[in-house]
Amino acid sequence: MSTIQVKMQLPFEELLKVVEQLSLAELEKLWSQIVALQARHKAVSLPKDETDLLLKINQGLPLDVQRRYGELIEKRQARTLTTEEYQELLNLTDQVEKADAKRVEYLASLARLRGVSLPILLKDLGIEHPPSKIR
Repeated sequence: MSTIQVKMQLPFEELLKVVEQLSLAELEKLWSQIVALQARHKAVSLPKDETDLLLKINQGLPLDVQRRYGELIEKRQARTLTTEEYQELLNLTDQVEKADAKRVEYLASLARLRGVSLPILLKDLGIEHPPSKIR
């Protein structure tokens, strides 16, 4: 893990410059933590059941799974997948699809709690379509 030195008072633009120094793995880890932090901030004024659902909705797949899935997708697109890698891709795709389905279930539960339709909830949360947690 790299160490980055920053000033105590840091303008936003400078913070972005610091973030640019991160490796892809560190950036992915930071992104996951930011999403969780955002959910906690939003959850401060929400009932516990909504808070729990938001935390589940924003929970992604482990970074190593995301990374490997992306690698295998790239290899598939380049037509360089081995038979073993193809099977691994199928297994990871199944895992991603199950996680996405669970996320939609959580979104539907939250919509019911709030008494709104799923499309309205997605709009309220700023979600254009239920995207995969693979970035």
